[in-house]
Amino acid sequence: MGLWTRSEADLATKGSSTCDWVASGVSIDTRTLQKGDLFIALKAERDGHDFVAQAFSKGAAAAMVSHIPAGVNKDAPLLVVADVQTALERLGAAARERTKARIVAVTGSVGKTSTKDMLNLMLSRQGKTHASVASYNNHWGVPLTLARMPAESAFGIFEIGMNHPGEIAPLARQVRPHVAMITTVSEAHLEAFENIEGIAREKASIMEGLSKDGKAVLNGDIETSAILNEWADKNGCEQIWFGTGACFARLLNAQIEEEVTRVDVQIDDQALSFSLATVGQHFVKNALGALASVSALGADVAQAADDLCLWQPGDGRGARKTVMTRYGAIEIIDDAYNANPASMAAALDVLALSKAKRRVAILGDMRELGPNASAIHAGLYDLTALQNIDLVHTVGPHMAALHNRLAKSQQGLHAQSSQDLLGELENTLNEGDCILIKASLGTGLGVIVKALYALERTPVQPANKET
Repeated sequence: MGLWTRSEADLATKGSSTCDWVASGVSIDTRTLQKGDLFIALKAERDGHDFVAQAFSKGAAAAMVSHIPAGVNKDAPLLVVADVQTALERLGAAARERTKARIVAVTGSVGKTSTKDMLNLMLSRQGKTHASVASYNNHWGVPLTLARMPAESAFGIFEIGMNHPGEIAPLARQVRPHVAMITTVSEAHLEAFENIEGIAREKASIMEGLSKDGKAVLNGDIETSAILNEWADKNGCEQIWFGTGACFARLLNAQIEEEVTRVDVQIDDQALSFSLATVGQHFVKNALGALASVSALGADVAQAADDLCLWQPGDGRGARKTVMTRYGAIEIIDDAYNANPASMAAALDVLALSKAKRRVAILGDMRELGPNASAIHAGLYDLTALQNIDLVHTVGPHMAALHNRLAKSQQGLHAQSSQDLLGELENTLNEGDCILIKASLGTGLGVIVKALYALERTPVQPANKET
């Protein structure tokens, strides 16, 4: 049986199909479309209707459209709807209605995707689990993830993000989670909010979407915890706190050993120990919140803790790789997907712990910080971890403020763009470097990560000698 039949989709979307069809998946991108997918012709930067013919050539079972696109036969398997975005939301709502899965939704200024990935790893070992792909956390990513959820799922994990006020609550109402987790609240998106308190209230609005008797998993170590408590009380949901204090999920100890972190926690009255195959206090805190969420879902927390040793940071989110170059071995920490003051501090903490011959940071602009952005960038100089970094390269107009504060011995290259930095960067590399790449996605440091990876050389094998 497929994920969606014609009759199910017609009823859910209030649309009408031109013929019978069955889809095994849902796609919005012909580049990743799989044979048997229902292609959704969304209008974004490009109009998805322009790619319907291509979707059929790649084996799409049907296409959801608002009109018959040019170059597509009228008898093609089309689900015609009044508005594609609205129809996608209706399809997601129908998927949510038909499943009995226990669902958790994750939001926060930092750590959403890493926490979601931890939850996915842990819960998938306890039952059929459906989770958001990458960072599909916006107005189309959330309903798309819902529409892709098999009815027989035991667990569902959704990531919910925002850029502006009023975005989180409507998405949370679509998901209707049993558990809502807030990783942390920090100075991200200050451009759209007056202060961090406004950000906290927006994150807290995820609780408006909680199902009946829902539970809120909240960070007890942040300065805006009182706001989260207020919103939880207002929404009448059970509060489950995690942190270093007297919380339901309490961090007892975190010890770094080489590139592994040994962690002791107490979840309710249960003492647990686990290992993370990485370093960083922010990952420890994310893991603690994830375990609290597992408990809130009613899953096996002890098994979940044991399985955490299998998790590693993803590409762009702290993934580590050693590359053999003509200069010798260098280690790359790829954290180039996102950045704000809190995550920048956490990433520098990780680099400062490295036992490399030389610690090198390539730091790019943090976006959406408002009128004080340059001052916030300059303030990174005051971080203790930064003082333990040997060389700092900077990229972007705001990072120039940090560059100008650095000591001459610490001051590396500065460039206005990633491309401008590439030409000179290779000449600065030394054997034994550990290099952190960190910035907001829009700054484009991903090209630097790719360039460093491309330096990898296949070791020359000595020729066999005849004897």
